[in-house]
Amino acid sequence: MKNIIVILLASYLPALAHATDTRPNIVWIVVDDMSCHFGYQGEPLAATPNVDRLAKEGIVFSNAYATAPVCSTFRSAMITGMYQTSIGSHHHRSGRGKLKISLPTGVRTVPELFRDAGYFTCIADATGKRRGKQDYNFQYTWEQLYQGIHFSERQADQPFFAQYHLRGGKLRNSETSYAEARKGLGENLTNPANVVLPPYYPDHPVIRNDWAQYIDSVNYTDLEVGRILDDLEQSGVLNETIVFFLTDHGISHARGKQFLYEEGIRIPFVVWAAKDLQPKLFHRVSGNNQIRDEMVAHIDLAANSLFLADISIPDWMQSQPTLDKNQKPRTFVVSARDRCDETVDRIRSVRKGDWKYIRNDYPERPYLQPCNYKDTKPFMPVLRDLHDKGKLNAIQSIHLAETRPPEELYHLPSDPWETNNLADRPEQRKRLEGLRQQLQRWEIQSNDLGRIPESEAMYDSDMNAVSDKMKKRNPEAYKQHAANIQLMKQWKLEGK
Repeated sequence: MKNIIVILLASYLPALAHATDTRPNIVWIVVDDMSCHFGYQGEPLAATPNVDRLAKEGIVFSNAYATAPVCSTFRSAMITGMYQTSIGSHHHRSGRGKLKISLPTGVRTVPELFRDAGYFTCIADATGKRRGKQDYNFQYTWEQLYQGIHFSERQADQPFFAQYHLRGGKLRNSETSYAEARKGLGENLTNPANVVLPPYYPDHPVIRNDWAQYIDSVNYTDLEVGRILDDLEQSGVLNETIVFFLTDHGISHARGKQFLYEEGIRIPFVVWAAKDLQPKLFHRVSGNNQIRDEMVAHIDLAANSLFLADISIPDWMQSQPTLDKNQKPRTFVVSARDRCDETVDRIRSVRKGDWKYIRNDYPERPYLQPCNYKDTKPFMPVLRDLHDKGKLNAIQSIHLAETRPPEELYHLPSDPWETNNLADRPEQRKRLEGLRQQLQRWEIQSNDLGRIPESEAMYDSDMNAVSDKMKKRNPEAYKQHAANIQLMKQWKLEGK
């Protein structure tokens, strides 16, 4: 077992810590497509004792936000500690065709920084036996970042940086994956009749059943987290390990994934360590159940991990070590949505205090533009059909509108579902202008590359890469994909 005393002194005696390899192991558990529906967050249908344990014994960031509401852009930002918009990785699944994307000069990934510091770097799925999901929108090689799949491959007493990537919400909408979850949960499946849907979704059997499967995916994810913790404990390293648990964005639903409402960008973010490590490694900890309510961006995962491992945080990194007592808390967080697959869009949001500001740069387009990925979800045909038949109420119809307001403003304590847009209220004009200017300053200071429309050559390069695969795998999907691409180009010509 590693020397606890040296671990406690690591932040003060970095040379000694490096020489004796007594720095803590760092583990990331990252889950796909899941919003804030765990037991510790108050979801009544969640049975998540393992994640709840991490929350109870660790630190909970209650206002954590994804800087991007879709997998590849989120992960590109996460692995660099940089806004995806600052490194040119803001379009979902970009750089996958003939035209490539490279990181800006000087920017490196978190695994590389850990390797340079003598850590063993590995990445796995929930089983710990297969490579975990990466999905980064820039040029890299697996060997450049990672040395193995499981931490047991490291040298004796070498500290490790391990990533585990779980399928999360993707367990539903797939018969094979959901069958695995169903088997793992046994008879403890969610009854669709007990589901409480957000008010902006209609009470329909298909949507109820889909949401029940989503809760099942939450509960099965907790089982996978338990297995990872058991593996760490049985390997004798849990007491020397700090665990970060988070999701990569919200539930894949009409108003969740790909959008900047709370359902899409507010995420669980928990930091856990063995009790003996907590007092010195976690600033401001006065015991268990430590809840931090300051604003946190998911990219802060990078700087916090380096900080706890006593590795210097590069000056270029936009991530902030929120666990460092000398770090000033963020006063606001910005999230960004750009092109998702073939669907062109640009949305920016600012969460500051009790308020959320959203700017839609394509207000003449519908919220739910055609998107081959999203339109194949079981809830989408139902929503469109009910809307066409006039069976949705005013709140349920908001997201089905053919156009959208240029700006949205929500007071979250009184309107947690973000259905009462206050942007046009005269009494909110000063607040609206302040948040608008806050966003504009951030775009300039962070060098938001989304201000420059994606070139037609890059768009075509990525679309051709997808089409070539889809044409063979799913001809019908290929036809719809091609039609959506043409519509995007037509709208662009029309200035829409």
